[in-house]
Amino acid sequence: MARYESVLESIGGTPLIRLTRAAQGLRPRIYVKPEWQNPGGSVKDRAALAMLRQAEADGSLRPGGVVVEVTSGNTGIGLALTAAHLGYRAVIFTSSMIAQEKRDQFAAYGAELRLVDAFVPRDHPDSLRSQGERFVAETPGAWLAQQYDNPANPAAHYTSTGPEVWDDTDGTVTHFVATVGTGGTISGTGRYLKEVSGGRVQVIGADPITSRYSGGDGSQKYIEGAGHFVHPETAVDEWPKSLDLGVIDRYLPVEDQDAIDAVRELARTEGVLAGGSSGVALAAALELAEDLTEDDTVVVLLPDSGRAYLSTYFNDSWLAAGGFTGPAPLTPVEGPTVGDRATPTPLVERDETVAGALRRLDADGHADDGPVLVVYRREGRVLAPHASDILGWTTPARLRGAATVAETVQPLGPRLGTGLPLTAPAVTGWDGGDGSDGDGSLALVLARGRVTGTVSRQALRDQPTAAGPMVSAASGQTAH
Repeated sequence: MARYESVLESIGGTPLIRLTRAAQGLRPRIYVKPEWQNPGGSVKDRAALAMLRQAEADGSLRPGGVVVEVTSGNTGIGLALTAAHLGYRAVIFTSSMIAQEKRDQFAAYGAELRLVDAFVPRDHPDSLRSQGERFVAETPGAWLAQQYDNPANPAAHYTSTGPEVWDDTDGTVTHFVATVGTGGTISGTGRYLKEVSGGRVQVIGADPITSRYSGGDGSQKYIEGAGHFVHPETAVDEWPKSLDLGVIDRYLPVEDQDAIDAVRELARTEGVLAGGSSGVALAAALELAEDLTEDDTVVVLLPDSGRAYLSTYFNDSWLAAGGFTGPAPLTPVEGPTVGDRATPTPLVERDETVAGALRRLDADGHADDGPVLVVYRREGRVLAPHASDILGWTTPARLRGAATVAETVQPLGPRLGTGLPLTAPAVTGWDGGDGSDGDGSLALVLARGRVTGTVSRQALRDQPTAAGPMVSAASGQTAH
């Protein structure tokens, strides 16, 4: 049994666990590396400690200073843990959408959490990054970790994670699979493995299907941490300096639903409870393994535990609200669902001409008073839109005579999963049960986390209508 003189000494040294039932029928050996065995519960403990120690060494962070970071959660937790042990104040800026379990963990370490829900480009004054940088500029002794551009991030994995994978497989590893967020984990680990193996080890980037890293459209996703999201109004798409593009041999894109399926199945077949980004890596690794042989050894890095997502990816109510399913059927629904009352809804882009939008809608025979969703423009949209890309709704009647599409936009009601029963609180709460209007008269309907249609308040009280695929008026193609 190992003995440590401080919690910081216990960071790293996570084991490998071979998959058996989850990898049944696949020929290569598949091992997962459970990084939640780090004291802060994720792989980010490694980078957090390395960045803070480097800041102390170069004088960027002095005694009594303030540790600040902009993060999706795990790096902030690692920094909060390290700061608590070393006596620094920690202030973390993160999205208001992170899981409640992560918020509670920040509080447990005594960190100050600043939640930001502004849907704006990175360089906007209200963005996460801008607010973090402004706080540092105004706070004496504050140091911003900047995990996306800090060389200590990939260096931590070059000196620890990479050697662990190599030593624990006795040099037999042939493929290393990891998600790409800041790029530090896959870049540092991958570079070490390529160097020590003479280039033999293949490094695979597991990436959400809409992430820009693997060629997606940059739209939002439901899996925290992994991938590269780009606000549709972003002028310059900045990629992390921590990411070494030359290390990654190929990317495998993964949909949110497939990542969720992977971790839920992993828990039920192997007793391994992993988080959502782990599902991205695992789904990619299982796909990769289909083409490998008995001579191959695949190591999959699992960034964090499913304990931080019991209210989301492992919660049937949360899944149903987003139109997700489970690897096993969710609680059976009796009676009609939101999907039974939903209708296909065409799209128009906010910045297209009114004449062009009307020409397409009229050609499709869309009713003058029929709803139309107004969306941000995205080049090469790969899935139906994420709800964050929807600005509101309009009708051809409103468009006629308007100068711009944007001026006709009306607010929407809630987001409702296609499988929600009409008795679900989200449905009855919006409907009110008393005929009141509430917010908006039209709700978005989600399937697999993407917008696949709309439902009116009135339709929830009436008979079901046939649902169908949503047709993009802007492109003339069916959105899948």
